[in-house]
Amino acid sequence: RPFKPQNMSNNAAVTGDGGEIGRAQALQAMACRVDTSVHMNPVLLKPETEKGAQVILQGKRLTHATARDYAKLKPTLMKGVLDSFQRMTEEADLVLVEGAGSPAEINLRAGDIANMGFAEATGLPVILVGDIDRGGVIAQVVGTKAVLAPSDAALIKGFVINKFRGDVSLFDDGFALIEEHTGWRGFGTIPWFSDAHKLPAEDAWEIRSDHRPGQIVIAVPLLSRIANFDDFDPLKLEPGVRVEMVRPGQPIPVADLVILAGTKSTRGDLAFLREQGWDVDLEAHRRRGGRILGICGGYQMLGQTIDDPGGIEGTPGISDGLGMLDVHTLMQPKKHLTRVSGSDHAGNPVSGYEIHIGETNGPDRERPLFTIAGRPEGAISSDGQIEGAYLHGIFGEDAYRRAFLQRLGAPVSNIAYSTEVEQTLDDLATHLEQVIDLDALLAVASMTD
Repeated sequence: RPFKPQNMSNNAAVTGDGGEIGRAQALQAMACRVDTSVHMNPVLLKPETEKGAQVILQGKRLTHATARDYAKLKPTLMKGVLDSFQRMTEEADLVLVEGAGSPAEINLRAGDIANMGFAEATGLPVILVGDIDRGGVIAQVVGTKAVLAPSDAALIKGFVINKFRGDVSLFDDGFALIEEHTGWRGFGTIPWFSDAHKLPAEDAWEIRSDHRPGQIVIAVPLLSRIANFDDFDPLKLEPGVRVEMVRPGQPIPVADLVILAGTKSTRGDLAFLREQGWDVDLEAHRRRGGRILGICGGYQMLGQTIDDPGGIEGTPGISDGLGMLDVHTLMQPKKHLTRVSGSDHAGNPVSGYEIHIGETNGPDRERPLFTIAGRPEGAISSDGQIEGAYLHGIFGEDAYRRAFLQRLGAPVSNIAYSTEVEQTLDDLATHLEQVIDLDALLAVASMTD
């Protein structure tokens, strides 16, 4: 089973037991061929501002905390983290624990629940992974040994070097020098895995535009608190589609479709969107006959107003939306967390998940984008150019994605997205087996029996 005590990400997944965890742990669960559980990632931090985040404990919203407040809260979360870890150990022969950030952040060691603090509390052996693609990996690993307390350093049983480009043998001397300076065993150097882009990205900084030629262009403005951005991964694999991720400071290019993504701070990112001048670009796109799709927070932005009287996402107040859909959103404390399936307005099957706060209503809801379990979901403008809904993950449904892209004029493809991801995971497993001493790693893991 995968396990990550604490994750910070706005890229979340709805679990089989009705909570939410980081999307990376959902991908890891897929690799383990099991359904997701809130206990795979008991603490999830979802940034809402530069200094604060929503704190999710065992799948449910606990509170909002600033970075300083969270430092005080963190030690109280260890009980829940250890409870979740125990549950995972009871249903698996092997639990692979992923840290967060770096164990060398000794300024954060007190009260740590994510790295060496968790390892100390559980007595787990630790393998340090160094990312050579960022440069300075020898100093990374040797420096970590130098700054760790002796008791923490004793828990580390070895290291792995990741993302080496080129001839791996050229690093043999560097590998040996790390072993010499740390006294830790090296378990292997992992060459660059070129198909990694086919897997959902974990962090927003990993988002890249697709520079392949494509007859259909889809533009996605990168909001400051963009959430669940793996919604677009299936589109990037389509041969007739080019997905342009529009970075702050850049204009929205001429495109067939603009998608406004989900966000952890709808009113905050609406203000951010206007600061970039993207509201002007969107209006010009609409006048040219271009289509716009809003997903979750993007759907809310397309409406007339967003009212947050309780300050759920920040300062209480009401914001004017972009006015492209005749709907209004009222933020409410209850969070919707559910997996769904149904059909679109043309009868094509669709499946996905809802993970949002707020209720959206108005005249354009009379033209719903989807029908989910017999109820209407989403809205379509009277001219048909603007669409919005709360559903994430819709493009992972092959039949719906093909029908959607055909309406844009894209060529029909036979890509099965889930099969592509599964095959990439299998290829990655083979890639790792060829370069890592797995028997030695499992021997280290057995030390905890």
